[in-house]
Amino acid sequence: MPIQQRDLLPDSLPISALVPEVIRPVVEAAQEGSETTNVVRAVIQSLGFDSFLYGLSLSPRPDREAQLYGYSTVPREWLATYDRRAYCEIDPRIPLVLESGGAHIWDQNTFRGRSKAVDEFLDSAAQYGTCSGVCFALHDVSHHGAMLAFNSRIPVVDRIRRQVIERNLSEILSFGHYFNSWFIRTVLDHDIAPTLHGASLSPREIEVLKLVARGLSTDDVAARMSVVARTVQLHLDSARAKLGAANRQQAVALAIKAGFVTVLA
Repeated sequence: MPIQQRDLLPDSLPISALVPEVIRPVVEAAQEGSETTNVVRAVIQSLGFDSFLYGLSLSPRPDREAQLYGYSTVPREWLATYDRRAYCEIDPRIPLVLESGGAHIWDQNTFRGRSKAVDEFLDSAAQYGTCSGVCFALHDVSHHGAMLAFNSRIPVVDRIRRQVIERNLSEILSFGHYFNSWFIRTVLDHDIAPTLHGASLSPREIEVLKLVARGLSTDDVAARMSVVARTVQLHLDSARAKLGAANRQQAVALAIKAGFVTVLA
């Protein structure tokens, strides 16, 4: 799914007397009213990485299903390719962080050879500077969930590279946790629309909506598409965000109105 740029707002800073040193330059830039993307990029580079990707699943109100938001310093072309080719179904980092928890160091050797599809994903990611990195997920009591990825052009994490990452791990995690709190507060305080709103539906999202329109459940759709139910829900969340729908029923109705889905007589 495409993750468009969303800047951070100074009046949404978490109420805290302490700010981790690693994110202080970003905080200061926001407080001065400056655009923060280049500052974030500089901090990420100081930690030994080339780009940063953050995706958030958030339920702003009890009467709405989860909405998707994001922030990224990766090339826009990579985000578009990721969405168009439905790489959320293939990206091996997603099940890694969701099923095992904690922070994970990965490189080309971690996933290479698992399947032809995974190898294709790795080759495509490498073209845009994502060859290795650190990834982890964050969850809170409000059922908000986020995935964070610190990406590098370095294809193989050798012993020395691993030592560098492990030495910076506390700062990587501190940046991630503070950034996540700040981003959620930005969205909630300003009632910001999902970053996907208005984007084009991908072929897989249209396929999911067609199956849902026929009355299939999430599990039924997953079986039909040969993916896990979590992936189907991710496609649905993305489609709802793009269409501006509060739930799957409204998403189907809007998709029918737009001509993406045809109702059979």
